[in-house]
Amino acid sequence: MKTLEELYRDVLNRKISLKTPLPPEYEPFHLDCLLNPHNYAPVIFNEPCEKCEYERACKNSCIFDAIEEDKDGKLQINPNLCTGCAACIEACKSKKITAGKDVLAAMKAVREAEGPSYVLAAPAFLGQFTKEATPGKLRTAFQALGFTGMVEVALMADVLTLKEALEFDRHVLKNGDYQLTSCCCPVWISMIRRIYHELMPHVPGAVSPMIACGRMIKLLHPDAVTVFVGPCLAKKSEAREPDIAGAVDYVLTFREIQDIFEAADIRPEEMADNEKEHSSRAGRIYARTGGVSEAVRETAEQLRPGRKIKVRPEQADGIPACREMIKRIQNKETEANFFEGMGCPGGCVGGPKVILDRDTGRRYVNEYGKDAPFATPLENPYVMKLLEESGFDTIEALVEKSDWLIRDLT
Repeated sequence: MKTLEELYRDVLNRKISLKTPLPPEYEPFHLDCLLNPHNYAPVIFNEPCEKCEYERACKNSCIFDAIEEDKDGKLQINPNLCTGCAACIEACKSKKITAGKDVLAAMKAVREAEGPSYVLAAPAFLGQFTKEATPGKLRTAFQALGFTGMVEVALMADVLTLKEALEFDRHVLKNGDYQLTSCCCPVWISMIRRIYHELMPHVPGAVSPMIACGRMIKLLHPDAVTVFVGPCLAKKSEAREPDIAGAVDYVLTFREIQDIFEAADIRPEEMADNEKEHSSRAGRIYARTGGVSEAVRETAEQLRPGRKIKVRPEQADGIPACREMIKRIQNKETEANFFEGMGCPGGCVGGPKVILDRDTGRRYVNEYGKDAPFATPLENPYVMKLLEESGFDTIEALVEKSDWLIRDLT
């Protein structure tokens, strides 16, 4: 039997048609995974796995216990437990586990949409589709695919930066107080919620920039189709979590988007440039380790320049390093009061579905941040206008009545 990856490629390259019965060399289960990705975990068995030569390395790598054995000893992935951290894909030397694909379902939804459809581009997108593919050219390329437009999630990262700075100002009042950032990484948040839940009182109940962006678009256009595009498999799982589901309809990785561009013969670097500058440096640097901390620290300093207790950040990237940092917090072995965790080494630019290597991706992110017309959200007139139009009469109201920016993390 052919694998899920082979079926996916053959459908994209039009070697088989979905209008005719599936040829016998393909697995019907895999076709259902492609057509109905919301029913499955972000990672899928590429082929059945019953006997393992590597002592169940995939199962042992999962800190969330999402890989289970059925009564016959066959491994299966529990979609309710899988975060999409991709540790199992890396651990499986037999290559029997692969990333789920949302391409067919997402593009079908875009084609059949009764309202507008928007790409929500993650801050890590710079340079992923060649250096020449500017944000404006990518916007035009997505329109060529049938999308109404592209929104940079960095704008919502600006808004969440401001909220995190306000939360810090409200809750970190003396030495010993601390805050764990709730922005960005779903693997980090899942670790705290499921494994280190005693630390949850130190996590503000904020949504990620991805969810905030989806909610904003749905408020303006309730019938919109929203498709997040980024480097992360875990975002597929995050978008389906019950308390925030509906904000983002589909999540596509950079590699899935590259597959679509190639299948449609679209070269973003050759498209017309439709440039729009809406985000500050703070929101743009979220894509790399230390970016969230830096953004919140600089914004908090602008917000309360005379504050005695400053933001003293500590960061960790990669699951082992995050667990070590949490251990230091529990043992009171750190002087930091603001903690940033990223599930992937390097942050989002080191995600499992990036196209660039993480050092190059980090360089592009830093350059894009440097080119931003504003340094922080407090300097960004688009953030101020967005808050005003959303009913916030003061900046402080972001903490007090920000329904579309919060979630229940209990």
